[in-house]
Amino acid sequence: MNTENIIGRQEELATLGRLYNSDKSEFLAIYGRRRVGKSYLVDEAFRGEIAFSAVGIFSTSPEASRRKIQLRHFYNNLLEYGLNPAYKKPDDWMEAFSLLRNLLSRNNSRRIVIFLDELPWMAGPQSSELVEELGFFWNNWAVKQRNILLIVCGSATSWMLDNIIRDYGGLHSRLTEKMFLSPFTLGESREYYKRRGFLMSDYEIALCQMAIGGIPYYMDRMSPGRTLTQNINNFYFDNKSIDQEFTDVYAGLFQSATRYIDVVCALGRKFYGMTRNEILAATKISGGGTFTKIIDNLKECGIIRVYPRYGKGRKETVYQLCDYFTLFYLNFVKNSHSSRDWGSFQRSHEYESWSGRTFELLCSQHIRQIKKALMVKFADKEYCWSGTTPEGQGVQIDMIIPSPNERTDYICEMKFSESKYLISSSYEEDIFRKINAFRSSSRHKVSHSLLFVMITSLGLVESIHNRAVNIRLSLDDLFTL
Repeated sequence: MNTENIIGRQEELATLGRLYNSDKSEFLAIYGRRRVGKSYLVDEAFRGEIAFSAVGIFSTSPEASRRKIQLRHFYNNLLEYGLNPAYKKPDDWMEAFSLLRNLLSRNNSRRIVIFLDELPWMAGPQSSELVEELGFFWNNWAVKQRNILLIVCGSATSWMLDNIIRDYGGLHSRLTEKMFLSPFTLGESREYYKRRGFLMSDYEIALCQMAIGGIPYYMDRMSPGRTLTQNINNFYFDNKSIDQEFTDVYAGLFQSATRYIDVVCALGRKFYGMTRNEILAATKISGGGTFTKIIDNLKECGIIRVYPRYGKGRKETVYQLCDYFTLFYLNFVKNSHSSRDWGSFQRSHEYESWSGRTFELLCSQHIRQIKKALMVKFADKEYCWSGTTPEGQGVQIDMIIPSPNERTDYICEMKFSESKYLISSSYEEDIFRKINAFRSSSRHKVSHSLLFVMITSLGLVESIHNRAVNIRLSLDDLFTL
């Protein structure tokens, strides 16, 4: 395996290495958001070691024509990898996989890597034929060879889930591994920008992450010869194809993308998320299996996250849009005035609101790094909480990390600022109100301790009002790998 050009992805590389060195045939399905780097990971990790590779071609042609196009490209790939040209072009997927088996039967390598990229496009809307023949190829031949590593990949998450990962036909229980590829973390993004010659501060890397997300394809649109302001303007406000990119994200991920877009647009208007009933009311989608599938698929590909919210004597399940590109596009680019730019946006009141809320989301997506900094090895699922003080004052807490093993509840507050954050006397009083309210709530066990954690971008200004803060974390802690 080749890893020198791959940034981060340590867990994924470990999985690929384990499958490659296995003593039996392995079948891996990789899925994830469009532009996240799935194809690059496989192509780079197995550079020079792939025995056969084919890529599905996006086509809007009628089914019969589209099928011929996919088969022709598949055949041309077979020829490139050494198939005898005496074999005629396949007329269907049964013949195509028979030719593939013929090609690979002549390969004496210790490990034979097969990579079928953009499989949903290769299969097309009427996908049963390819899926059935892929299942037969795997069950009847590949698994018996004991030296095959078959990797299938696709951005169309709903298709991958329905036809490969959750398939109950020929591929049922045949996958030996599935891999969801996430966007880069802050630490991985810093390494990426560093290798490309950027000299951005951690603060600006975090700001860039909050604007476009850790999506390698988007990050590659940034130039080390421009300021962050120029890069964001170029990516969003001066980009005539940005509307098409938004459409492509969802058309590339899901069939019937319109309903998915309806859901994310509704969530985009409510930063802290919505309950199931709230989404149904906003979108007018019926609350049956179709809606459940939409929510599950959005969650599976990392577009939304699900978290519990406690308060008012009950628990609610909340769905929150967490794709940074989608959030920024919906709120500040779609239907925006043509004169809008990043510089003017940063001077607006909405910037302060956006950066503060988005930093909270950034922290929630780096919960592993936060727990590491807190030295918490075992914790229950984090949640947000709202309630009242014993005097009846309403409060809300951004994030609580409960650790029953340590008999401690970590109360976390997040603040984003361009310099060290100053806790005022009024905010100190607010902190004490939150602590007292949660301490007296049913969510907190009287035998447990409380620790108040302040997570800021650049730390705290030393002040007499810091006495309520037990633990201080900053971007330094979020950037750890």
